[in-house]
Formats: sequence, C-alpha cells, structure tokens
Amino acid sequence: MHFGINVKAYAYNRENAVGYAHKWALGRNPAYYDFSKLGGDCTNFVSQCIYEGCRVMNTLPVYGWYYFNSYNRSASWTGVQYLYEFLVKNNGTGPFAKEVPVSEAEPGDIIQLSFDGTTFRHSLLVVETGKSPDVNNIKIATHTFDRDYYPLSNYVFKKCRCLHIEGYRK
Repeated sequence: MHFGINVKAYAYNRENAVGYAHKWALGRNPAYYDFSKLGGDCTNFVSQCIYEGCRVMNTLPVYGWYYFNSYNRSASWTGVQYLYEFLVKNNGTGPFAKEVPVSEAEPGDIIQLSFDGTTFRHSLLVVETGKSPDVNNIKIATHTFDRDYYPLSNYVFKKCRCLHIEGYRK
C-alpha cells in the first residue's frame, strides 16, 4: 500500500468483470490454477473477474493483490478475508472497494458469506440485481460449487457483506 502517493483512479469495467464471470463460471480458465481441492476456488475466481474489470495488479509483497502462478501469488488473490482486507485498505495500485449494504450492490461487486456468523468463507461475484437490490433478487457467479446466475437467496448463511468496487489505480 503506497500511502501518500497521488495515484489517479479509473472506472472499474463492470461489464468485463461480469462477462468473464459468465464465460468461466462453469469451467476453468487454464491460465489459472484450480484451487477447488485446496480449500476452494471461489476467491481465486472472483479475483480473476475483478482483474478482468481493471487489468491492474498490485505486486506489493505480502499486502498486494497479484497472481503469476499457483506459487507466486498474494494471499489476497485466493483468501476470502485477505481479499476483503486488500480491497477496503488499498491506497495503491489495483482495485479498491468499500463495504456497503447489499441494497447498494451492483453487477461486478463481491458478496462474501459467513455460514457460522463469525468467519467469512465464501466469495461470490454479483452478476445481476433487481431494481432495488436485496438478498432475494441478487444473482451470483462462483467457483468451487460452480454456479452462474445463481440466486443469493438459495444460500443458507448467517452474515453477508457486500464489497462495492469503487475503481482501480495504476
């Protein structure tokens, strides 16, 4: 995170992120490792979608957000909580977000679920919302249990949080 550096912000391309989600929700892009058998592929997939919407990584060791291969990647690329921390705290290059109510979700945003009410363990990409977004009219795409246009309301969870991608810096 580069504090104090004035870096210009750019608009996140939500259409590209959602288009990528639809293309790869039920399959795997061979350019990325499939983490399904190593704890899950959901956040890896969401990171790929976000990357498609901004095309900029943050290669800062430890605290960045990047993927070069399965052994050279940041924890935030594949870890639910690490992605959250990166997006809401990022003041440097790459995407940045703020946590918002689900009612402010837009296609291309991220929803994270906690099934026990304590730890968030699943990342989903919003692909569609109703006129007034809520849990009952948001559709998502995700990996591990591959889904596209899947109703958020079909999940049984105790908490959810929405990360609105505000843009990216390069």
